[in-house]
Amino acid sequence: MTDLTELSQPVAFPQDRTCPYHPPAGYDPLRGARPLARVTLYDGRPVWLVTGHAVARRLLVDPRLSTDRTRPGFPMTTARFAAVRTRTPALLGVDDPEHHTQRRKLVPNFTLKRAAELRPRIRRIVDGLLDAMVAQGPPAELVGAFALPVPSMVICELLGVPYADHEFFEEQSRRLLRGPTTADTEDARDRLEGYLGELIDRKRTDRGDGVLDDLVQQQLRDGVPERDELISLALILLVAGHETTANMISLGTYTLLQHPERLAELRADPSLLPAAVEELMRTLSIADGLLRVATEDVDVDGTTIRAGDGVVFSTSVINRDADVYPAPDALDWHRPARHHIAFGFGIHQCLGQNLARAELEIALGALIERLPTLRPAAEPQEIPHKPGDTIQGMLELPVTW
Repeated sequence: MTDLTELSQPVAFPQDRTCPYHPPAGYDPLRGARPLARVTLYDGRPVWLVTGHAVARRLLVDPRLSTDRTRPGFPMTTARFAAVRTRTPALLGVDDPEHHTQRRKLVPNFTLKRAAELRPRIRRIVDGLLDAMVAQGPPAELVGAFALPVPSMVICELLGVPYADHEFFEEQSRRLLRGPTTADTEDARDRLEGYLGELIDRKRTDRGDGVLDDLVQQQLRDGVPERDELISLALILLVAGHETTANMISLGTYTLLQHPERLAELRADPSLLPAAVEELMRTLSIADGLLRVATEDVDVDGTTIRAGDGVVFSTSVINRDADVYPAPDALDWHRPARHHIAFGFGIHQCLGQNLARAELEIALGALIERLPTLRPAAEPQEIPHKPGDTIQGMLELPVTW
């Protein structure tokens, strides 16, 4: 383990990946600096970066680290997110007891049992999209034809959002998460909140059977019509519910195609698929950079994180901690990878993880089963992937079969 003082200068965070399924090469010094390092953000501000697996799991359950981005010192990794820091998102941007109150309303819709109940419907969605791809014939662009519409259709059906509006909210989600300017981010959030507000208002008199309909009816029964809270909950569920899984499907597929020997294992033994999904989530760590601020001094093995210090958790480095995962850069369907932190850890662990696992297992499994000759239709250097300051994934994925 490298002492903190041995790093000649702070590493910039975040950085772009050279290879879409490996952490940036610029993070290499951090991998030897476990469990903490100093890094600098886009504005030059120094913050603590958590790089060790055991320390990450310990700190992610420490109530002295807050997710409230309105607190002084909260770290923001891009200028566009800093521009909307006062517009606190539901779930992700609040601490207990408010977080517990919000999450409790949603938990029944995201249990393992509920995800299992949705599997037949997810499979029908997946098969329908693959039917259309096969009917059209190769080549295809997998992000637009498959990776994005699968989770978009699933989350729309679950929430009670009209899929007919998917082009609108997918575009606004793109602008929100990686618009080139702060104006894009602010305008996209305004548009999404406006759309969801109108949808929620309609559901007060025209009830459907989605999660948002249930939340509206619950508020009406309780006599507490908190419209802004509903909009915030709907926004985080809608955006996170399709963006993260879409990126995992596209990047997971690309990674498998670049590792034909691992792909052959899955074709020979489909029972390995759940373990493969866990290993892909560990390896890809698409949501790299969980953000916290210390509300009190916190001692970490002799190093003190001071009250007001920003703390960032690099999931891509943590999930490749060699003390936990031997040969961490290798894909291994036989390793016990379930304790990765790709979904976070503690009270803010991803609410939709059961649904995401179901979608990934079904989507990747169907691709392997139905398109046994699937392969890239371009060289790796010609296939664009996303920059490091947003959720990682493929911008496009041309394939043939």
